[in-house]
Order: sequence, then C-alpha cells, then structure tokens
Amino acid sequence: MDGRISGGTGVGTVANVRSNLPNIRSNLQGPSSGNGRRMTSKKTRSKKGKRRKRRRNKKTKTNKTPPYLPPEVSWLLKLVNPTQYRFEHLATQLKWRLQEGRGEAVYQIGVEDNGLLVGLSEGDMRASLKTLRRMAEKVGADITLLREREVDYDSDRNCRKIAEVLVRKVPDDQQFLDLRVAVLGNVDSGKSTLLGVLTQGELDNGRGRARLNLFRHLHEIQTGRTSSISFEILGFNSKGEVVNYSDSRTAEEICESSSKMITFIDLAGHHKYLKTTIFGLTSYCPDFAMLVVSANTGIAGTTREHLGLAMALKVPIFIVVSKVDLCAKGTVERTVRQLEHVLKLPGCNKVPMVVASPDDAVTAAQQFAQSSSITPIFTLSSVSGESLDLLKVFFNILPPLSNSKEQEELMQQLTEFQVDEIYTVPDVGTVVGGTLYSGVCREGERLVVGPTDEGRFLRLKVGSIHRNRSACRVLRAGQAATLALGNFDRSLLRKGMVMVSPKMNPTICWQFEAAIVLLFHAKTFRRGFQVTVHVGNVRQTATVECLHGKEELRTGERAVVCFRFIKHPEYLRMGAKLLFREGVTKGIGHVTSLLPDSHDQNQIHDQNQREIEK
Repeated sequence: MDGRISGGTGVGTVANVRSNLPNIRSNLQGPSSGNGRRMTSKKTRSKKGKRRKRRRNKKTKTNKTPPYLPPEVSWLLKLVNPTQYRFEHLATQLKWRLQEGRGEAVYQIGVEDNGLLVGLSEGDMRASLKTLRRMAEKVGADITLLREREVDYDSDRNCRKIAEVLVRKVPDDQQFLDLRVAVLGNVDSGKSTLLGVLTQGELDNGRGRARLNLFRHLHEIQTGRTSSISFEILGFNSKGEVVNYSDSRTAEEICESSSKMITFIDLAGHHKYLKTTIFGLTSYCPDFAMLVVSANTGIAGTTREHLGLAMALKVPIFIVVSKVDLCAKGTVERTVRQLEHVLKLPGCNKVPMVVASPDDAVTAAQQFAQSSSITPIFTLSSVSGESLDLLKVFFNILPPLSNSKEQEELMQQLTEFQVDEIYTVPDVGTVVGGTLYSGVCREGERLVVGPTDEGRFLRLKVGSIHRNRSACRVLRAGQAATLALGNFDRSLLRKGMVMVSPKMNPTICWQFEAAIVLLFHAKTFRRGFQVTVHVGNVRQTATVECLHGKEELRTGERAVVCFRFIKHPEYLRMGAKLLFREGVTKGIGHVTSLLPDSHDQNQIHDQNQREIEK
C-alpha cells in the first residue's frame, strides 16, 4: 500500500479529537433500518413494535458511522512499503509542508483524505511510522510521536489507532524558529522565578534562588522585583528535547543545538514600572503573552491591567497559576474558577481550557494557535516542579502565528529596524538592540537613522550582527538582534528611532490623527489634555490638539483625535496600533493619518535628501 497526503495547510493543525468525538458521532449518526415505517403512539404500541424498536437500537449501536476530522487537517493514511517513486513524491510533499510551516508540521496517521478516522492496526502503524521517519531523514528532519488514540466506532473490528506526529527541521535560511513570549503578571507572582527554572534547568529553593541570574540591577536583587526588561531563552532540538543552560551550556551552544527557540521577555509587575511593561509589549512585538497568577493571592494588583493590555494589543494570551505548592487544593481550584469567571466576561469573551495532562497540553497548543478565543490555563510549582513538564510540552508544540508566505512578503520590503536599546560595549563601540520590522539587514549595509531632535536622518554602517548572543550574518524581517555601529556617536541616538534604507525616503511628523476609544477617564477627555503615547517603539508625551466632531470624550466613547508631540518629531507608520495613558486615563486606537508641519517639513526633507545623497 502506498501513502496518501491530503491537500491541507502548510502547518497541519489538528482538531481536538477527544472533545469532538461525541459531537461528531451524534452529528454523523447513520440511519437505522426501518426508519421509514410508521411509528404507533405510546398507548397503542404492541409488544411486537417494542421488540422491533429494540432490534433497531441494537443494530444502530453496532453500525456507527465513523467520525471525521475537519478539512484543514494534514492527513496521512498509511505508509506500508511504498514504491521508490511514491516515496520520493511523498518526501517532496513533506519538504514543502515544512517550508510552509517554517520548519514544523503536524500530521495525523490513520486518517482518510476526506478526514475519516479509519485507524490502523498495530503492524501497519509501526510500518507507517518507520516510513515517515525515513522520509524525515531524507529532508533533514526528525519526528516526534505526540500521542496515539484508539478509534472504536465498530466493536466488531480489532483495535485500530490514529497517531499525531510532529515533524521538525531547521529551516535552510535561518538558524532556528524563534517565538517571542512576553511574561506578564502582578508583582511577586513568580514570573522571574518561573523563567529561571525553565531556562536554568534547576528548581527553585522557595526563596527565589532561581531568579537571581535574570536580574540586571542590584536593587532588583535586593528587592526581588523586576524593574527592567530582560530576555531569557529556552531551546528545543529537532527531537523535541529541552535545550537550556543546564550541563553548563552557553547561549551560543543553546542556539547551535536548537531547532526552535522560545525567547521570554520578562516584564515588570509593579504598577510604578507600568510604562516599562507597556514599552515591552508595544516595541518588542511578542507573538504570545504568558500571564502568571499566584495561586495564593489570585487576581490581584496589576493582573487585570496586564490582561487588558495584552487583549487591547491583540496578543494571544495563556495563563500560568504558580505557587501551587503553597496552597491547599481548594485554594488552587478557587483561583482557577476566579480566572475562568473573568475570562468569560463580555469584555474578554475567552474560552478557558485547564491543562491537566500531556494530552491536554498537545490539544491546547494546537487549538490556541487556531483560535484567539482559546485560553489555556496551567497550574504548576517552580519549587516542586509539579506540572512543569506540561508547560514545556506546550512550548515545544506551539506553532508560529505567521507562515512562510507572510514573512517572505515582509522580507521583500525595504529595510526598517526599530531601535529599542542602546549600549556602549568596550572594543566594539556603539551597539543598538531592537527588532527588524521589514526587509533584510546584512553586515556592512549602509542605512540612515533618525529622526533626531531636529528631524534629520543620519547615515551609518552596520558592523556586525548578533542574534540571541551568537553571531549572525543576515537578519530577516520579524527577528530581534543587536547591531554594532562602530564609532557612531551614541549621544545622537535614542529609543524610538528607526534605521531604514536610504531608498525609503523616510518622512517624519509632529502631528498625527488616530481613531481611538477611551477605555477609562475620571472626568472628560478634551482639547489640551496631555497623555503619554505608545506607538511601536515610540514613547513620548503628546497634546490633544482637537477632537473631530466632538467637544469632549467620556469613558467608552470613540472619536478621531489629533495629537501633537511636545518634544521632538517621530517616525510613524499608517495603521500602527496606538496606546495612550496618563494616570488612570487609558485608551487604544490606530494611526489614521500623518500631519507634518508643511514649512518645517520641507526644510527637513531637503536636508535629509542632501544627507542621503552624500
């Protein structure tokens, strides 16, 4: 028998078979024989009619129609001794699916082309897995068996199984698949300790030992509270095994050994560092957000605020309930119920999914990537290690949100790099850190950086590139890295600048219009009000110049508002997400138009053109 692969999507997303099976069976129940005969009423029904009904019910139970999977699944029926030509054809298809999924694909074995769950016998399943492993080796990949399920729609047949298999390889054009996860939560909820346990490979001692390697400042070590943004990495090799700092590995060794990398962005939990947390969410473009909630305190402090920020910025979020070793089982269950209640409220409209087994973790990762409404909830301990493996399984299977086609489109655009951090490194010079929004950046490339306080863009040359603390020659759209700029004067740089291709002819603005919704304001929002505006990596105070069509705004109202920066001009993109705040005042929106000052803009534009043409 040869193999058959359906025309599913590049990354095979698998439905929750266990939860859907009863519904699928009931919806696809086959008709029983004799349904066309007229049924008599209860009072006049004879014993013969009752016996006939029992026979029909018995026949229905033994002739169930097998369940189906939805059409977006990538299916693999049977691979038992395929011909050489067929083997080559299937290996080519597998290679294409890996390219579409940016190095990952999930397959169902034992499923017909139309999604029918047929299942395979034990011998056929072993032979099919062996053939799939040969196919993976041919394209330079490894396979990992995620789970097996029995298909028991017909009791007269032998036990038949379907299997879910993860195929992973290192993509040819990049070192590893990188996912960024922002870590949110109230102060003292255990965020840094959890990251220390995941990345260092050692459990905490109950007094915060695991988090010491994550802190960047002395006052953070003394208080135990994160006040700055730090980055930690957790790798997975092609076989799905964890690669971290255990066994005295360095960051370079982790990058070399990993096919998939999870970059954690550890953000501050205390309210007085809220602007730092917002900057981390808006500037570093996280793929997902992990909200950490302490089991003994529940939803407290900035937990609701962080949840609202992630939802406002449309970042998919999952929840980790930590410190379960400090509480009784009833306390943990009460915290989970509290979270489920908040997630189901009209403002959230989420579907909570408590993860209690490896099978749940696999299902959660697949459904979380498919639907933004699914919110997995993990309950674990960084001291005892309880359920810590479930979170690692989740991270291992979690697919990227964008496919290769979307990334390719961004790479075709001109280079645009956001400046988020600025350093001075001995023997290297000025170094900037940030995210490449679009295009491709190479060593030795010439770019322009700005805008300065006068609105100008300055020429510079990229020296070397480092990504996750290891050297990298080429940086692609969506990747975060640090760029060495040699002897470029650091005093000319600031956070919020961009480094762009000279061909882009960048423009700047003092004023811009945005369509906003006012989330909360104590009184009225009107002309002359000053707020701190966050747009990507831009963070600056702006004044409300006017409200189109309205004199003032109250909580929950919408309007198109004109803002003006008070300190220096900025580089903005049309359609960029916007978040503004001032005290308890908060609002979100997006940029609709840029309004540069015409006279000043013409002078600055001429200066920039002369600078670029030199």
